[in-house]
Amino acid sequence: MPDDSPAHDLPEGFGFAGFRIMRPDMKPDWISFLGASYFRTDGPEGQYGLSARGIAINTGMNQPEEFPRFSAFWIGPAEKKGESVSVWALLEGPSVTGAYRFGLSKDNKEAKGHITSVTANLYMRADVERLGVAPLTSMYWYSQKDKTEAKDWRPEIHDSDGLAIHTGAGQYIWRPLNNPQSVSTNSFIDENPKGFGLIQRDRDFNNYQDDGVFYNKRSSAWIKPTGDWGKGAVQLIEIPTKDETFDNIVAYWVPEKEARKGDEFTFSYDIEWRPLDPKSKNLASVVNTRQGLGGIPGQPIPEGVNKMVIDFEGPVFKGLDNKSGIKPIVEASNGEILEPIGVYPVVGTNQWRLAFDYKQANNNPVNIRAYLVDKNDEAITETWVSDATVTIK
Repeated sequence: MPDDSPAHDLPEGFGFAGFRIMRPDMKPDWISFLGASYFRTDGPEGQYGLSARGIAINTGMNQPEEFPRFSAFWIGPAEKKGESVSVWALLEGPSVTGAYRFGLSKDNKEAKGHITSVTANLYMRADVERLGVAPLTSMYWYSQKDKTEAKDWRPEIHDSDGLAIHTGAGQYIWRPLNNPQSVSTNSFIDENPKGFGLIQRDRDFNNYQDDGVFYNKRSSAWIKPTGDWGKGAVQLIEIPTKDETFDNIVAYWVPEKEARKGDEFTFSYDIEWRPLDPKSKNLASVVNTRQGLGGIPGQPIPEGVNKMVIDFEGPVFKGLDNKSGIKPIVEASNGEILEPIGVYPVVGTNQWRLAFDYKQANNNPVNIRAYLVDKNDEAITETWVSDATVTIK
């Protein structure tokens, strides 16, 4: 600690909750480690939003979640090319201890934002039922998809609007976020994932109208594993919330190997604090998800039926029209997809729209999977997945 640091004047017994790193001109900080094992950056547009954590222990279960903390930090000069600062940290908790290295890179051109390179060495002190690696924590209250839940004057309120996954097999998945009635857990089984993240795809101010906290500028966070992580699952936890002050969304990797007392794990990965997730060159991406009443305008509204409308956008649609043989693939479990299913270009845009009605089989959500294929039955969009309920009546 520098000789002129004001920390020398703190009373005996006082400590530090964390630290932040300022820009050279001492204008707003660009990265902050503060509380438990939380840390975050202000992203490509200088606006703090979602956070990362060192580890997640038993999140979203019917037992108290454990929050290990970084109990000590060491800060030093960059060790690797492209990094701005190096940080080492000691993690301590009832069930786990760990040694971490963070390589902090500011304004990386390739990621179009900051990069945090993480190496986590974990040592289990006790058995853990659910070990969440590379956890991200965000907030989702409502969006254009579930506007009937809106209690606020602003059209949308969320730090992230979806979970994006690039699987080990090369599939691109988009899962729009929900604000459920009860705690919800979704697992996406995978092996050696190429990446996943909580993403803020909607970056249009007009869709938020918030000139105070600027949700349209909130950073996305993309986890990019280093090396092979083996078998496991990307897990998404969604917790009910009635306002914007609670972080109710968590996503992380769960190794297939159970975490038992005495086990050791090492995980290395980059967190890219980006505007958007990395896109496939050959697949269109989801840009809008909307939900509304089912049925056909002008005809009686069917009971217990809602409509889902999904817009895809990408260069793959260039030159295609209604005669190009584009076909929808829509599958459901614990419910039913109702005919007709519509797929057509959106006039004046480079988007295609998929629209269908669905209904639940019981009180549990309908698990829906949808994408578009070309005339040769080759996928031309990422895969949209959702746990959908009939909430609009």
